[in-house]
Amino acid sequence: MKVMLVNGAPHEKGCTYTALTEVAKTLNDLGIDTEIFWIGNKPIGGCIACKSCVNTGECVLGGTVNEFRKKAYEADGFVFGSPVHYGAASGNMTAFMDRLFYSELGGNGNKAFYLKPAACVLSARRAGTTAAFDQLNKYFTIQEMPIVSSRYWNMVHGAKPEEVLQDEEGLYTMRVLGRNMSYMLKCIEAARKAGVEPPEKEPAIFTNFVR
Repeated sequence: MKVMLVNGAPHEKGCTYTALTEVAKTLNDLGIDTEIFWIGNKPIGGCIACKSCVNTGECVLGGTVNEFRKKAYEADGFVFGSPVHYGAASGNMTAFMDRLFYSELGGNGNKAFYLKPAACVLSARRAGTTAAFDQLNKYFTIQEMPIVSSRYWNMVHGAKPEEVLQDEEGLYTMRVLGRNMSYMLKCIEAARKAGVEPPEKEPAIFTNFVR
């Protein structure tokens, strides 16, 4: 089993990476493979609503989004991490998530993420974590992904990695998240071996407030 951890910070080895590493170490100790994927610090354009992905399953803008999406098929679970910028996920991470999850609705359907456990991790100097936590969790619910919880909201605090390492409760929360993710993945695997079938899928219905 494998968990992909996404680093949505502009600094590859900063505070967000430090938090994700704590989760990854716990997963590794429990026999789960991990890979940390950095989205980079080059600008990632937002979704342009061209809907090309509805037919192809890939974002027409290409780049990091499509690169990760191909890797996502191989993963059994996900942890998406981001620093907090103005009470929200980073701009690059928001653009990445928008394009990644919208493109997943087209093409082959949401096979890369469907029913795969997910969680998000936030890092901040001081505040804004709970707003960003709510923001990222919404991506998972629209893709029918079980959200893995921890003992507290998944956040660490510090202005630099060495300060995050002093956040004992934050690191504890990361370890609990890793253990809970491992448990859920193993439960899903046990259910699969026992012959438990996924839920029956119903064709999607899209409406608005006019019709």
